[in-house]
Amino acid sequence: MTSIMVQATSSGAGKTTLAAILCKHFTELGFNTTPFKAQNISLNSFATSEAGELGMSQAYQAWACNKEPQTDMNPVLIKPHGPGQCQVVLGGKPFDGSRAEVDKYIADAYLRLELDHDIVVIEGSGSPAEINLEDKANMAVADMADAPVILVGDIEYGGVFAGLYGTYSLLSEKHRQRVKAFIINRFRGDMSLLIPGIDKLEKMINVPCAGVLPHADLLFPSEDSLDFISGRGTVAEGEDIREAWMLNLERIYAISKKYLNYNLIESLIED
Repeated sequence: MTSIMVQATSSGAGKTTLAAILCKHFTELGFNTTPFKAQNISLNSFATSEAGELGMSQAYQAWACNKEPQTDMNPVLIKPHGPGQCQVVLGGKPFDGSRAEVDKYIADAYLRLELDHDIVVIEGSGSPAEINLEDKANMAVADMADAPVILVGDIEYGGVFAGLYGTYSLLSEKHRQRVKAFIINRFRGDMSLLIPGIDKLEKMINVPCAGVLPHADLLFPSEDSLDFISGRGTVAEGEDIREAWMLNLERIYAISKKYLNYNLIESLIED
């Protein structure tokens, strides 16, 4: 068994979609693949056939693996209810116990998935440069899973090189060593104008670029307020969400084959 983790410079940068793309890719290669996100902060949830609750993004990624969602794929779901208020869902059920119990449950859920699958595709939460939380999320999960990390930056609103460089620079030395590649998401324009910046960044952080995904006007799951404001993830009234998202996943996966360096990505799970 092996794992690979997708982290990003910010919320809404494309972690969910890239993780789903990798879930689909490794599944099509014949690997028994599963998604995992230790902790999700979202109101957009999915109810399993066993009446458990998990983040919608992991349901989407499960479908990308040709699997039905299960709560181990997202052991902790935090549902905000207003300023300073939230509901914690652990293993699909409401929970009000200790942080130690939460941490143990996360580790146990990951271990169950690890034992039953060839590859676990892990999605991070927020940004690994949230240095006040470095021992609780993202790189702590990467350490638990001993996972290589792909860092995603969103170029749509500018500042992608600063975001990638700043995120990498704020990591501890041991966690920088986990970052094995970066990807730029939602690029519009002339690629020749971007290449010099990519070359410089690769030299500055000694991490290779695994590709540049173009902007695609497709629908995918939304989780945070940024996505809801932008309209990402919304579907027409009466439209089947699963069918719409899987159709769009097929489209973005086909696009990714042209723009992502899958040889590099696959090498990360072989090391």
